[in-house]
Amino acid sequence: MSEDAVSPGPEIRRGLWHLMRWRRDVRRFRTDPVEAAVLDRCLSAFALAPSVGLSEPWRLIRVQSPEARAAVITNFETCNAEALTRYQGAQAGLYASLKLAGLREAPEQFAVFCDDATGKGAGLGAGTMPEARAYSVVGAITLFWLALRAEGLGLGWVSILEPARLACDLAVPESWRFIGYLCVGIPETEAETPELERAGWERRAPALIMETR
Repeated sequence: MSEDAVSPGPEIRRGLWHLMRWRRDVRRFRTDPVEAAVLDRCLSAFALAPSVGLSEPWRLIRVQSPEARAAVITNFETCNAEALTRYQGAQAGLYASLKLAGLREAPEQFAVFCDDATGKGAGLGAGTMPEARAYSVVGAITLFWLALRAEGLGLGWVSILEPARLACDLAVPESWRFIGYLCVGIPETEAETPELERAGWERRAPALIMETR
């Protein structure tokens, strides 16, 4: 039996829980470049991710050009300004003070899409729930997130973007559905508590919400 096939022991379990506690959604990055070999290792997590019907519908755009990044920043700033108008009083002031993206600092950035028209997997499991393909992409991103954390890197998932505009700016096929924009790099600081909780925006639920039928 190969070493990779050995059942996980206490050390691996402790390491996994440590990664989950310190995963964090990072918005404050150092501008240091990410070593290519390290990034490649982390991206290989996509190859290990589960997907409905083994469809592997994730599609990544590595956003590097100044023009593409400027378009993303403009998209974010427009959407963020609109979002601010939904809040009032003290909550509006708090929202305006939050740093919600590391678009100007993160050395690596990826736009992640789901290919809804993929023929891979022959539609198995997606006939009744076609959204399962998008769920598969989200699951793959989670593995990528943990892999980055294991390498001392952080990920910030930017959701304050207009999907149709982003897809147009990046010139992706019509069948690609936008899932998330990911900023990757070395975090400025390490913290176990979410930044939004530290800022006073929201707190984690004290317990899992689960019912029995």
